Amino acid sequence: MENYIVSARKYRPDTFASVVGQRALTTTLQNAVKNKQLAHAYLFCGPRGVGKTTCARIFAKTINCLHPREDGQACNECESCQAFNTQRSFNIMELDAASNNSVEDIRQLTDQVRIPPALGKYKVYIIDEVHMLSQAAFNAFLKTLEEPPAYAIFILATTEKHKIIPTILSRCQIYDFHRIGVNDIQEHLQYVAQSEGISYEPEALNVIAMKADGGMRDALSIFDQVSSFGEGKVTYKGVIDNLNVLDYDYYFRLVDAFLKHQTTEALLLFNEILNLGFEGLHFINGLASHLRDLMVCKDARTIALLEVSDNIKLKYQQQAQVCDFNYLVWALQVSNECCLQYGQSRNKRLLVELCLIRLCTGNNAPANTAPAAPLNSAPTDRPATTTSAAPQAPHAAHAATSSPVNASAATTTSPAATPRTTANTMPAASPIRNSTPAKEAPKPSSRPKTLSFNNAGAQTKTVETPAEAVQKVEENEAFSEEGLLKHWNEFAHSLKDNPQIMTVMTSNRPVLKTATDFEFVVFQSYTEKSLLELKPSIERYLSEKLHNSHICMHVRISQGEENKKALTPQDQLKSMLDKNPSFVRLCQSLNLEME
Repeated sequence: MENYIVSARKYRPDTFASVVGQRALTTTLQNAVKNKQLAHAYLFCGPRGVGKTTCARIFAKTINCLHPREDGQACNECESCQAFNTQRSFNIMELDAASNNSVEDIRQLTDQVRIPPALGKYKVYIIDEVHMLSQAAFNAFLKTLEEPPAYAIFILATTEKHKIIPTILSRCQIYDFHRIGVNDIQEHLQYVAQSEGISYEPEALNVIAMKADGGMRDALSIFDQVSSFGEGKVTYKGVIDNLNVLDYDYYFRLVDAFLKHQTTEALLLFNEILNLGFEGLHFINGLASHLRDLMVCKDARTIALLEVSDNIKLKYQQQAQVCDFNYLVWALQVSNECCLQYGQSRNKRLLVELCLIRLCTGNNAPANTAPAAPLNSAPTDRPATTTSAAPQAPHAAHAATSSPVNASAATTTSPAATPRTTANTMPAASPIRNSTPAKEAPKPSSRPKTLSFNNAGAQTKTVETPAEAVQKVEENEAFSEEGLLKHWNEFAHSLKDNPQIMTVMTSNRPVLKTATDFEFVVFQSYTEKSLLELKPSIERYLSEKLHNSHICMHVRISQGEENKKALTPQDQLKSMLDKNPSFVRLCQSLNLEME
């Protein structure tokens, strides 16, 4: 027990080859040593536990090696390497900037830089968490960092590069360390487990690798914790119990319940998950991730994006085969909406349960929003009960029974959805479509036929046929420029939250160019842009008010003579006299003059 060393320290890499997941950076540093192209300052930045300080120590050891190998690796046999391995090297100095962040600490460091190395070629100063230095400490460090002695090399490490002042960044070679992949962490954990004689399950190591979130130190710490829990055995069950991770099996069972439309089963599973101590947000995020992984498995080319063990990947592939791609996309949207609304909901459990109910009942949008048959279309040979196309699987079977309204619509013909027939094809007294297939669809004529009814059934009142109704819609009502101006101003006054555009619209008037097209002239480009953004709303409003669906607005910037400057009072008076002869006589009779 006294000699126990945690795995994060015991299996800390001591060569560039043993560093996990940072191949490009270690190769660059190794080549720099081999080619003797060493900079005086380096900055290693990246998330926690990815090897920044470890690479800094290996780099410092390698450049001080008395007999380096041809590939740029340290020999591990010379006096300098032995001193480093036993932690008695005076050429490598480490400073924790989190606790030594004052100007005095930096002054002590600069005083030590003046002393040359006693053994080896370089004195290496590793400053960890350098972003914690104060502004004054950074400024005191600038001159030494820019022009250090030839034997001094600085290696700065930080997890927050954005907090370092630009003058420091410009004096360093910057190396960005990235998160370690799940597969790389899992392979390293397998090596550690085999070295320690610990039995393991690949699924357990995969969960540990995913929980570590790209940090090898976190992964090794979790591994030690789980191995202690299992007394030398790392099992999948032990990992999910110890780390409070929700089992994959719950999500597989939930999706099966969705596909079978078993709402009760889904709600009971959610209640079981809540009883295990998991929060609703954690559950719904996991469900969204599971649906995403199922969608990834629909294509053989994207299966590589799935970072799970082989056994779990096989289960994903099997379940993905019975899931419709469109349903998975819709289910992801529903889950994402639930995640976004979770923080604002007062009854969070009910919100998640409603999400599960929707996922069980399926996407009813195709059944509710299916377009009706055109009014002027010819009748088909199929009866009304078989005209609606079934939605796609897996939610197709439930779409017809999910709503009483939808169920009735599928079997009963409504007047809005069923085209009316003419006098040649249907008796006057029958309000329901004849189930007997029509022999031949009647061709539309130029003047459609009509039927006339009174309350007793006599043919006295004219009823428009579908073709006539369509013709009436196409023959839009004509309108005048004054009517256009009236409703134009109405729309303008409704823009109270945008007084600038309202003023522009009311200060000028639209000009009717054709029967349906009108033009509005503006004087500024930004005004033109704003009106073009409002164009759909304006056209929709005018079409409704003027009963014409072909109204089109054109906006342009005035040019030439149109873009006149503001008139002076004399010009305004002259313009009024030219347009109004009565005003001229009035001015003459009263002897009025403009001063």
